[in-house]
Amino acid sequence: MNGELQLMESAASDIVPEWAPDPSVLPGWFAEALAVPREEGFVTVDGVRMHYFRWGNPGAPPVLMTHGFLSHARCFAFIAPFLAGDYHLVAYDLSGMGDSDPRPDCDMTARGHEMIGVAEALGLFGHARKPIVVAHSFGSAVALNALELAPDAFAGTVICDMMILRPSALERYWSKGRTGPGSGDPNRPHRRYPDFPSARKRYVLSPSQQVGEPFLMDYMAYHALCREGTDWTWKFSPAVFNRENSNRMWLEIGPRVVAAPGRKAIVHGEESQLFTPDSREYLRELGGGSIPVIAVLEARHHLMLDQPLAFATALRAVLEEWSKHG
Repeated sequence: MNGELQLMESAASDIVPEWAPDPSVLPGWFAEALAVPREEGFVTVDGVRMHYFRWGNPGAPPVLMTHGFLSHARCFAFIAPFLAGDYHLVAYDLSGMGDSDPRPDCDMTARGHEMIGVAEALGLFGHARKPIVVAHSFGSAVALNALELAPDAFAGTVICDMMILRPSALERYWSKGRTGPGSGDPNRPHRRYPDFPSARKRYVLSPSQQVGEPFLMDYMAYHALCREGTDWTWKFSPAVFNRENSNRMWLEIGPRVVAAPGRKAIVHGEESQLFTPDSREYLRELGGGSIPVIAVLEARHHLMLDQPLAFATALRAVLEEWSKHG
């Protein structure tokens, strides 16, 4: 399944002039997080080159992290370092996003196999403890597929603000012209921009929101883009939109969360549009009343951009509690 591991030198910091001309204005916690040693590299999974970061001691309990739709692994680059003292963490770019190559005919089952392949290629199944998955939004749906494909492979999953709405609430949400994660035109080529500031203006969040730490939007935007000649354009491949009916998947997601094997916990933004107080009640009605649900105060869907330190603290609390019980 997995090909040769390729390592590359990783800078101690992601601070770059295009978005942070004066690093002294950045908060100390952010600079310290990026200074924590990490490995960066690529591994081949079923013929596709996958990009990842690794932190911590390989002998520590393993944690596999992945991001939301059209995002990239650097959304955990300033979160994982706060956990690196106690865990062996890997964050990877989903295929066709970030710096990972696109995967032909990539449906959700393929993405589930891909998650298992990344964990296998990076040795996360070689520890006495099974890996825990931490996944945000669309990445949590990928994690559900991996759990269903390999029910005994993982120790648990922390679902971070995935869209879990009862069908009637979903219909109301979609009636306002909104779409679920994963909607788009696979045949539409990327726009090109003459410089980073022009491209940065086009970087928006879905669902739309302001963020608690605005400089992190610049950071995420910079690493979502790449230079092609003198122009700037998006890293993600339009092919990621070429997949099965997205709405049907989100209508079925609540029962799948409850039925998924292993331990589960939900961390969500207190002000999220995609996981609301009614979402908690909906899961309880489905039989998921024992699933711990943690609300991050003053956060919306993009937890790591709103309240990064509180989000890291919530993750640490879940991981520590699960670690007590093996």
